[in-house]
Amino acid sequence: MKRVSKVDKPILWSSLIISAAFVVATLVTPSGVSKVFNEIFSFFTKNLGWAYMLTAAMCVAFCIGLAVSKYGNIKLGKDDEEPEHSRGSWFAMLFAAGMGIGLVFWGVAEPIMHFNYSPFADSKTPEAARIAMRTVLFHWGLHPWAMYAVVALALAYFQFCKGLPGLISSTLYPLIGEKGIRGPIGKIIDAIAVIVTLFGVATSLGLGAQQLTSGMNFEYGLPNTTTVAVVLIAIITVLFIISAVTGIDKGIKFLSNTNMVIAFLLMLFLLIVGPTRYILNIFSESMGDYLQNIVSMSFFMDTHGTVAKHTGFDWIGSWTVFYWAWWITWAPFVGSFIARISKGRTIREFMVGILVAPTLLSAIWFSIVGGSALNIELFGSGGIGAAVDKDVPSGIFALLSHFPLSSLTVVLTMILLAIFFITSADSATFVIGMFTSGGELNPDNRLKIVWGVVEGSLAAILLVAGGLSAVQTVSFMFSFPFMIIMILMVVSLVKAMGKGS
Repeated sequence: MKRVSKVDKPILWSSLIISAAFVVATLVTPSGVSKVFNEIFSFFTKNLGWAYMLTAAMCVAFCIGLAVSKYGNIKLGKDDEEPEHSRGSWFAMLFAAGMGIGLVFWGVAEPIMHFNYSPFADSKTPEAARIAMRTVLFHWGLHPWAMYAVVALALAYFQFCKGLPGLISSTLYPLIGEKGIRGPIGKIIDAIAVIVTLFGVATSLGLGAQQLTSGMNFEYGLPNTTTVAVVLIAIITVLFIISAVTGIDKGIKFLSNTNMVIAFLLMLFLLIVGPTRYILNIFSESMGDYLQNIVSMSFFMDTHGTVAKHTGFDWIGSWTVFYWAWWITWAPFVGSFIARISKGRTIREFMVGILVAPTLLSAIWFSIVGGSALNIELFGSGGIGAAVDKDVPSGIFALLSHFPLSSLTVVLTMILLAIFFITSADSATFVIGMFTSGGELNPDNRLKIVWGVVEGSLAAILLVAGGLSAVQTVSFMFSFPFMIIMILMVVSLVKAMGKGS
């Protein structure tokens, strides 16, 4: 194994110490940590939800404006540089890193949950189904990808156009200068990025492990327990470390392309054997509904409590604000990874590839998977809503049981989930290695192994500490400081491009 050529020790050790302190506290007093999580969750949703909503809306407006402006012609790299990856592989990698696990986890569960407990209509009605699909497309559409795009563009621009290291601190060069990015301020910013990435990925690894456990329970009767989920995390951790060590061109690209093929085959199968006309209709209707209402949804805060009164809980905080915080915790690593694989593309192509294509694919996925579930609830034998109420991750497996070849499709779905699990985690491991090695484009394998073990451990600890509740609250705890950094990134880009520098 080659020697570690470069390690940023202040960032490496500060990140490890903070992560270790969290793990120790959770092991010593899991109930106490869980209580703290819940208090933090309540504080953020009640007092800072407006900041998350405005930041997400700002990112969408900024990305669209930049794409249609004269700056859209800027190439992320030298004028004669061509993209390193084909459009198909590029899109497969960015999509797998950005949303894979979440789409499988929530593909059935979220539409059904909004249908069962509709925020804006009578529950379990056709109107509730329509609003459920509009809401899902909002949560998984332009806003999350715009937040990724802001971070990715800032990193790619300053790295490939200005020759700065591939670090989050480099994106603030026009604001804090050379001394700032190389001094204590830059170290703090990069350490925050590492910690946010660790806990953001751990959040999704926890969700993925829960769903794999549910799938094995559904199909094979394996106990649906935290212990089983932790064992699965351990196995997957070994696999994604192997993938990260093999590099982007071998492990990550191959797995991403494979998963896109599996996802496409699964969607095609459900489209053919499922309620085809209903799926096509709900896709068309939901896209129109989403685009028609995107502005009002982007700023809706339930100021007068009408939705909370209707649902019986803080719906905006528990859903939309939580999602925006979740996407922000993923933004450092997804943005860094997208930047790493986007050299040679223009800003306009970059924005179209990151905003439009994933939004459309997410809409197609939810229309096929979520739409089929809603159709069964409204016009078929039902049962999916009850399954989701009992065990959220089991939703997609309950859906597949209504169609032919369910044993095969359940196995394919678990493979899909496992590979998305691996591609998200190995991408994050690669990026954290970059962050802790001064921005090295190909960090040392030993760094990747260390961070892979830390990621898997954090995911397991989160599940032990409080399951999905702990997962949600950690997202808030670490997302707010990075949200401020994202706002400064926009200011930095505007300043740099305005000067033509």
